[in-house]
Amino acid sequence: MGADRKEKGHAGRGAALLIGGSVAMLILSFASVPLYRAFCSATGFGGTTQVAKLAPAKPGERSIGVRFDANVARDLPWRFEPETPRIVVRTGETATVYYKVVNLSDQETSGVAAYNVSPDQAGAYFDKLACFCFSEQKLAPHESAEWPVVFFLDPALEADETMRHVEEITLSYSFFASKKPKDAKPKEAASGVKPKT
Repeated sequence: MGADRKEKGHAGRGAALLIGGSVAMLILSFASVPLYRAFCSATGFGGTTQVAKLAPAKPGERSIGVRFDANVARDLPWRFEPETPRIVVRTGETATVYYKVVNLSDQETSGVAAYNVSPDQAGAYFDKLACFCFSEQKLAPHESAEWPVVFFLDPALEADETMRHVEEITLSYSFFASKKPKDAKPKEAASGVKPKT
């Protein structure tokens, strides 16, 4: 009888451990995305840019080219492009560039931008002071807008051996539809011209 109780006790503990482990894995699966985003934001991993409140008090020594890239998902009827394809900035100095966007459809549409920089190690030193990419963007039918990106390159990159031979950094945005509009088709589609992607 004592052996039966012992076996039942082991089985009960085993079942509790399995249930507890399953619950822990479920919690971790929900927490993994925000934790991964927080990790990338803190470290610049995978080319994730940083968010800053103030630019450095004085500029650094190096000047680096920054190229701007713009992409739009096929289901979002926008034309989206940088006003200038490339600038040269000195580390620590604040720069402002604008992206032009047009809603090509007859419906209000909205999008959210995914963004990163390359090479990946540059993400830790690419600091944004203001950006349209921090929130969902909405455009009325055929509305156009100019959206600024205000940023600086942290002078600390000058001490990073992996950045020594980097002469150009690319800031890339990709817009995705946040809500699928009903029958939002580009005006150009009727004439057979595809929107720029």
